[in-house]
Amino acid sequence: MTPTVMTAQGLGKHVEGPEGRLQILHSIDMHLQAGEAVAILGASGSGKSTLLGLLAGLDVPTDGSIHLFEHDLCALDEDGRARLRAGRVGFVFQSFQLLPGLTALENVMLPLELSGTPNAQQQAEALLTQVNLQPRLHHTPRQLSGGEQQRVALARAFAAQPDILFADEPTGNLDQATGQHIIEILFALKENQGTALVLVTHDPSLAELCDRRYVLEAGGLQKTTQD
Repeated sequence: MTPTVMTAQGLGKHVEGPEGRLQILHSIDMHLQAGEAVAILGASGSGKSTLLGLLAGLDVPTDGSIHLFEHDLCALDEDGRARLRAGRVGFVFQSFQLLPGLTALENVMLPLELSGTPNAQQQAEALLTQVNLQPRLHHTPRQLSGGEQQRVALARAFAAQPDILFADEPTGNLDQATGQHIIEILFALKENQGTALVLVTHDPSLAELCDRRYVLEAGGLQKTTQD
């Protein structure tokens, strides 16, 4: 039986504003099994990134519960959630989030060095070769195209061989052809490492590559396919 690596039940998030309470998310139930890919679709401003942050333990809900690797995220403080994610959770963002003063190689080596992984440089070089960036190892982000930067970000995200990868609009800043290439690399790495994937996107064709698809609308989550 495939283990469940993430479960959300009755998940809700609201914030207090000048005009009172603003409900961003409500009554969200979902789960993620090891190795599977789940897409979350929705219009801009629908709360997709907020939901992703909650599922990853970057923020805490105001209602409901989230269990990541059977640990109750709501029972952990920020440091505890960070320790739980370390080495087991990876992230890819629309804006790449590379450190501008480091080369491509150094960006990928960083999480490996922080976790005390031996042969960090060798592993980082191997990953960058997998994403076809071997000639760009010593280039800084500003010397790379958007597609190349996102490939560095993918290599960095998979460096620790995470159990789960959270991807927030990973092709949002890229043209169609470059975005397609990034998606091919993303799913190849996912399959190679057996990583579970939670993918936030507004692109239905990208979502079709996932095992299950949800649509976030008016703060609620609706499943569009059966398990």
